[in-house]
Amino acid sequence: MKTLFTAPYLTIYLHDSPAPMLELSWQSYAGSADFRAAAQQALALTQQFQVKAWLGDDRLLGAVRPADLQWAEHDILPALAQAGLQRFALLAPVAPMNNLLLGDMYKRTIPQLPYEIRYFTDLTEARTWALEMSNPT
Repeated sequence: MKTLFTAPYLTIYLHDSPAPMLELSWQSYAGSADFRAAAQQALALTQQFQVKAWLGDDRLLGAVRPADLQWAEHDILPALAQAGLQRFALLAPVAPMNNLLLGDMYKRTIPQLPYEIRYFTDLTEARTWALEMSNPT
């Protein structure tokens, strides 16, 4: 596992395997500009390393503005499909309001996305599932 990006609110790791995976470990609140810049950086890394899976560890992610969620829904999630993403493992935020807002966004978009999104409560299980691209279930 290599660290590709680090900021006070987010660390992005690359799991270099036959099917590379990015792990986005949110540590705190990110303002609108930082949130969008980080998402765009993660998308660029997805393209650069031909990433096939994402693990979004959103447990400590601070509040995300609805406008930023709408932007991610329309700009980032479809672009991940175009980049060849196949799996997206999620660890939901512990903050109830953030969990509700992010959950609503994913419920709207999951049916329209060609990659599989699955929720987890355990980091190891999420990593294992995201990395098993050679034998998808």
